[in-house]
Amino acid sequence: MVEDSGRFDALLQEDRTFPPSEAFKTQANISDPNIYEEAKRDPEAFWAKFAEELDWFKKWDTVLEWNPPHAKWFIGGKLNVSYNCIDRHLTTSRRNKAALVWEGEPGDRRVYTYWDLYREVCQFANGLKSLGVKKGDRVTIYLPMVPELPIAMLACARIGAVHSVVFGGFSAESLRDRINDSESKILITADGGYRRGGIVPLKQNADDSLKNADGQGNGAPSIEKVVVLRRTESADDKMVNGRDIWWHDLMQGQPLTCEPEQMDSEDMLYLLYTSGTTGKPKGIVHTTAGYLLGTYATFKWIFDIKENDTYWCTADIGWVTGHSYIVYGPLANGATSVMYEGSPDFPERDRFWDIVAKYGVTILYTAPTAIRTFMRWGESYPQKHDLTSLRLLGSVGEPINPEAWMWYHEYIGGGNCPVVDTWWQTETGSILIAPLPGITTLKPGSATRAFPGIEAEILDDQGNSVGPGGGGYLTIKKPWPSMLRTIYGDEERYVEQYWSRYPDIYFTADGAKLDDDGDFWLLGRVDDVINVSGHRIGTMEVESALVDNPKVAEAACIGKSHEIKGQAVVAFVTLKDSVAISDAIITELKAHVATKIGAMARPDDIIFAAELPKTRSGKIMRRLLRDVAEGRALGDTTTLADPAVVDSLKEQYGEEE
Repeated sequence: MVEDSGRFDALLQEDRTFPPSEAFKTQANISDPNIYEEAKRDPEAFWAKFAEELDWFKKWDTVLEWNPPHAKWFIGGKLNVSYNCIDRHLTTSRRNKAALVWEGEPGDRRVYTYWDLYREVCQFANGLKSLGVKKGDRVTIYLPMVPELPIAMLACARIGAVHSVVFGGFSAESLRDRINDSESKILITADGGYRRGGIVPLKQNADDSLKNADGQGNGAPSIEKVVVLRRTESADDKMVNGRDIWWHDLMQGQPLTCEPEQMDSEDMLYLLYTSGTTGKPKGIVHTTAGYLLGTYATFKWIFDIKENDTYWCTADIGWVTGHSYIVYGPLANGATSVMYEGSPDFPERDRFWDIVAKYGVTILYTAPTAIRTFMRWGESYPQKHDLTSLRLLGSVGEPINPEAWMWYHEYIGGGNCPVVDTWWQTETGSILIAPLPGITTLKPGSATRAFPGIEAEILDDQGNSVGPGGGGYLTIKKPWPSMLRTIYGDEERYVEQYWSRYPDIYFTADGAKLDDDGDFWLLGRVDDVINVSGHRIGTMEVESALVDNPKVAEAACIGKSHEIKGQAVVAFVTLKDSVAISDAIITELKAHVATKIGAMARPDDIIFAAELPKTRSGKIMRRLLRDVAEGRALGDTTTLADPAVVDSLKEQYGEEE
C-alpha cells in the first residue's frame, strides 16, 4: 500500500506525432474510431461479440457476473484452449501453414505447421495421461525456448491440467518454491539450454530443486515424475531411475489424437508466478475463456495481424508476454510465429536482425531495454540486413523513452512502421492500453489509449479522477475478461494487494499521467517514483532525459534516502561505446536533466556502468540498484543475466562515495 499525498509532476513534453498513413488505414483490421464509443456503451456486448469468434462446445448463458473483487466471464460456456489454438485451423487453409518457426542459438531450425503441432500436442497430452495426469492437476514446466515448451503448455490445456511455467533463468531454490506452492505432480525440464554459447544446466537445477535446501531429502514431495527433454546431450548420467523419463521415450507409441477436455469458462488454465513486495512469489491464476478472449482480441487488433504475416515476439515464454503473445494470442489467430532460443548478441550483435531478414519477419515485438541496448551498439548492426519486410513494431515490458521509440521507428522500421507501445501486467493477462495502429495518432513514449472495452482511469490519493495534464495512480474501473481471478492459495493477499486502495477498483501500482489529448503516459511502478522535496518524479522521466543526450546509451534511476530532500536521484548510466568517462560528462548530464525536466530532477550522483543489472528477459533490476546506492546487502540475483554486474557497480559506487 502506498501512503503518500505527494503529487505526480507531469514533466515530459513530447510534441512529435505520427498519424497512421492512408495506406495503412486502408488495409487495417480496425479503421473505425467509433469502436471505442461502441465498446464503452455496452462493454459486455462488445466482449460477447468478440467471443463469438472463438470455438465453443457449449455457448455461455451469462456474459459477466461481477461480485467485487471477483469476476466470472461467460458463465456456463464450455470450450478448450488447445482446440482453439490448433484444431479449429485444421479444417481451413491453415492446416499446412507454419505455426512455429524456431531457431536455436547454435543455428539449428525447425518448422511446425498447425498439423504438425496438432500431432505433437496430442501425443504429449497422451503421454501426460499415461503418467496419471488428470484435469486440475498442476504441471511445472522448466524448459529453454524450444518448441516443446509451447507443446507442453498446449498439451496441459488439452487435458485440463494447469501449467505453471518457470523461467529457465530461475535458480533451483526459486523453482522449488514454485513447485511447492502449486503442489505440482509433474516437472518437465531439459538436460540444458543454450545461452551465449554456453549451456544452462536446467536438469541439474531441477534435480537440486527436488532436494531440500541442504541438498538432502525430498524438497518437493508432490512431484511424482520428471520428464526430461534431450536438448544439449549433457544429462545422460543424471537420470534418476523410477522418477525421470526422457521426453522421446514418453512420446514413443502414443496415439496421434487426443480428445480435448471440455473445460468450463472459469476453469483454471495456468498459474504464473510473479515477484511480490514480500519476497514470496505470487501465483497469478488465469482461467480459460476470458484469458483466451483477451489475448485473441488484443493480438488481432493491436498487431493488425494478417494471414501472410510472420510475427516475432522476442520475449521468453517463462514470462506472461510469452504466454499471451507467443503461444495463446498468435495461435488462436492462426498466425505464424518465430521463436528464438538464445541471446541477441550471439554469435554477433546482429543476431536479431539476421533472424528478421532470414524469415521475412513483418511484425516485431520487443522490450525497451533491448531497444536501448541496440542503440548503444549502434546502427551498423541493423544496417547489415534487409529489414524492409517489417511493417509494424511493438514495445512491451516498461515505459519506452521517446528517444528509444524514435530510434526503433527510424533505424528498425525505416520510418515506415507504426510503433505500438503496449501496457499490461502479468495480472491483467492481456494488453489493456495500446494504440490501434489503423486509428491512433502515435506519440513517442505514450501507450496512447485503453483498448476498447477497458475503462482505465488515473486517480489521486483520495480517489478523485485526474484530468488532462495531471498525474496519479493508474486504475482499471471495470472488470475485463483476461483479469487474474486470485492469487493461488492466498485470497487475502489478492484482495489486499489489488482491491484495497480504492473500493471495487483494480489498483495497478503504476503511476501515469494524461496529456491534453487524453493519452496515457506510463511513469513506471509507484515504487519507481522518486519523491524529491515533495516533487514526485517518475524514474522514467529522468531516464528519458538522460537517454535524450546523444552520448548516453542507457540509464536507470532510483531514489536514495536524503536527510534534507527525503530522496535524491541517483542515475546509473551506460555511455555509448565511443564516449569516454570524465567529470565533464557528469556535469553535462546533470545539467542536461535539469534543462529537460527542472532543477528538482537533477541527479545527485551519476554512476557509469558498462552494463546495468538485468534479468534474462531484459528488465533492469532497480531494486538491486537501490541496494547498491543505499549500501544494503544485495537482494536475490538469481534471475540476473550477469550477477557480476552488481558486484562491480557496488565496488565502483563505494569508490565514488
